[in-house]
Amino acid sequence: MGMKRLLVLAAGIAVMAGSAAAGTLDDVKAKGYLDCGINTGLIGFAAPDDKGEWSGFDVDMCRAVAVAIFGDRTKVKFTPTTGKSRFPTLASGEIDVLSRNTTWTFTRDVQLGFEFAGVNYYDGQGFMVRKDLGVKSATELDGASVCIQTGTTTELNLADYFKTHGMKFEPVAIETNSEARPAYEQGRCDVYTTDASGLAATRAQMDDPKAHIILPEIISKEPLGPVVRQGDDQWLDVVRWTLNAMIIAEELGVTSQNVDEMKNSPNPEVQRLLGVSGNYGEMLGLSKDWAYNIIKAIGNYGESFDRNIGPDTPIGLERGLNQLWSKGGILYAPPFR
Repeated sequence: MGMKRLLVLAAGIAVMAGSAAAGTLDDVKAKGYLDCGINTGLIGFAAPDDKGEWSGFDVDMCRAVAVAIFGDRTKVKFTPTTGKSRFPTLASGEIDVLSRNTTWTFTRDVQLGFEFAGVNYYDGQGFMVRKDLGVKSATELDGASVCIQTGTTTELNLADYFKTHGMKFEPVAIETNSEARPAYEQGRCDVYTTDASGLAATRAQMDDPKAHIILPEIISKEPLGPVVRQGDDQWLDVVRWTLNAMIIAEELGVTSQNVDEMKNSPNPEVQRLLGVSGNYGEMLGLSKDWAYNIIKAIGNYGESFDRNIGPDTPIGLERGLNQLWSKGGILYAPPFR
């Protein structure tokens, strides 16, 4: 896509986003469910089972927001979006929130008229190749054909990386991750590049995952998180503090299993989080026990991570940067007070 066309598209999205009115929380309550934009299919993050039931780390975020509002994890309509369609879909109001491995960048935040509610996964862009190619480093990829999803930050990072290292590549454009895997496996490209978490998820779905390696270079910062339209501070707060509540719950040792007994905790922050004291739910336009309901139904951040993408899942991701700040990572939420 040429630069001129990109600018025209950005301007169009900004106009649509700028016209979004406040009151999303009231609108969601009135219709009785949350419209949540997700990936078209990325195992561990957002993928349907054989009965059409969606699950995954990003899906948990959607369900947590629904629980905060309705106390019911099923009050969600999932709308699959591609790298290209996600922003127009959010800007037009077709969805209420986007929870789809989306990188927080300057232009998306400032120019396109969106707000990032926080970071639910700190990621970085990597490269995957077939092991029998004998490649050990991304610096050996000069002249390679590369499968790349269009409309993504990874597309731009790829060009920057190869230019910086004086290398050339042949882009093979694909639109979704589900298109990328067969394209890569069938040899249409030598390399597949996307977020490292996405590479791990894609490799886990292959017939022989051990035949493919993820190269050691991480070439970018990719802070991923839920996105809403600009201009509705109350709705931004609802989504932001849903994520924060899950992180804080892990910090405080509150889990889906012990949340009932933790209501009796002498820790004032636990009492505030679970609605035992204070009126924090009312400040958000929610019930007093909104955070309790999230933790009871979905679990804390660590529970969601472990269940969907952690070391004991086929994705097999370590916490890494996504470990709590108190345990050596950079995951951090503002105080609940």
